[in-house]
Amino acid sequence: MKRIDFDNGNVAGNILNAAIPMLVAQILSLLYNIVDRIYIARIPDVGTAALGAVGLCFPIITIVTACSNLFGSGGAPLFSISRGMGDSKKANRIMNTSFSMVCAGAVVLTILGIVFAKPILVLFGASDNALSYAYPYMTIFMLGTLPSMISTGMNPFINAQGYATTGMLSVAIGAIANFILDPIFIFVLGLGISGAAIATVISQILSASFVIFFLRCKSELKIRLLHLNEIIGCVEYAKNIVSLGTAGFIMQVTNSLVSICCNNVLSVTGGDVYISVMTIVSSVRQMVETPIYAINEGSSPILSYNYGANRPGRVRKAGVVMGCLILGYTAIMWTLIIVAPHFLIQIFSSDSALIADAVPALKLYFAAFIFMDLQYIGQTFFKSLNKKKHAIFFSLLRKVVIVVPLTYIFPYLFNMGSNGVFLAEPISNVIGGSMCFITMLCTILPELKRMENK
Repeated sequence: MKRIDFDNGNVAGNILNAAIPMLVAQILSLLYNIVDRIYIARIPDVGTAALGAVGLCFPIITIVTACSNLFGSGGAPLFSISRGMGDSKKANRIMNTSFSMVCAGAVVLTILGIVFAKPILVLFGASDNALSYAYPYMTIFMLGTLPSMISTGMNPFINAQGYATTGMLSVAIGAIANFILDPIFIFVLGLGISGAAIATVISQILSASFVIFFLRCKSELKIRLLHLNEIIGCVEYAKNIVSLGTAGFIMQVTNSLVSICCNNVLSVTGGDVYISVMTIVSSVRQMVETPIYAINEGSSPILSYNYGANRPGRVRKAGVVMGCLILGYTAIMWTLIIVAPHFLIQIFSSDSALIADAVPALKLYFAAFIFMDLQYIGQTFFKSLNKKKHAIFFSLLRKVVIVVPLTYIFPYLFNMGSNGVFLAEPISNVIGGSMCFITMLCTILPELKRMENK
């Protein structure tokens, strides 16, 4: 299978060769949840209510993804740095440690999610009506936690070995299966929202099976669970994986926290319909962010590998290419959101009343989205170059320190109602994104210059 040459290939070409399959994979990955929402919103008579109920499950879905990335995305940069240093044995141990932690974490989350599903949804703001849809969806979804975490958490190790196209294929298998199975389970078999969850779980099992097969049988470095006598020797690797993965984990968990806060405030200021509006806004955001995430993740192993190989010039060039791609794409999408919001919203709902409320909310939410790029670029550098403290600090700053307080201050203290919830996001983008990017410039660039002068 074709591999990307991290040692000798052109930097811009390497990023594009990694990012394009990653982009396709991420677009397909959206189908796991986006296709669910599109079909669920069109269930006769109950579509809008069911869509809002699924929105209440977003925080749980985000937490599952965050935990898989805690161990997967936390381990992949360390894995790439070790490979760049020529230490394949250490790289293999890091990957096996990540895999063992992914599996153990999935078992714990499955048990907790199923046992506490109902009180968690009530805590997240579910009304009695919404609970009747959200509870069955969540409990079925949690049964697929293990395959979901394996497919998400271990895919970065495929990409980190240069097999970007294979990483794309692993996602494509599950996404295409979900696209086919969703209408069958929802409409043909008449299972409604439960059918959407069943289709997603089956699709995740197929994707995870492919990931394990490739990393066990086809890749350069093979994956396996740690043996009992290896666990103590890998504790230090586990600590490093968790500490580096904590930044991405915090970003995703705080996204979940923000969703909970937004749903609680919106349920008071706008009712269930505005929870559905937030579901649509969040879905559009996922769509828009997908290529940005792909560019970041495609660039990350190149940054990590060349940093480990002591090639600061290639690290710097990779950062410039990454930044230009992200800013150029965001400028196009931001223009589309401001000029043609109806087009994006109608992908998820044909309810005219819901669309009328969603248009101004979408414009407000994305008012300063281009500043979010600065956060992405800075965080990718911090994560890829193993700058744990910076990555964690800026993950906490934007969401916990800025967004959550503003989500309550604007609607209640300034009497801005539901608009205040949507305004909190652009304010945080400007402040948090700018601070993260400036700090990255002031810390990473001098270090790269020192490496060149040695």
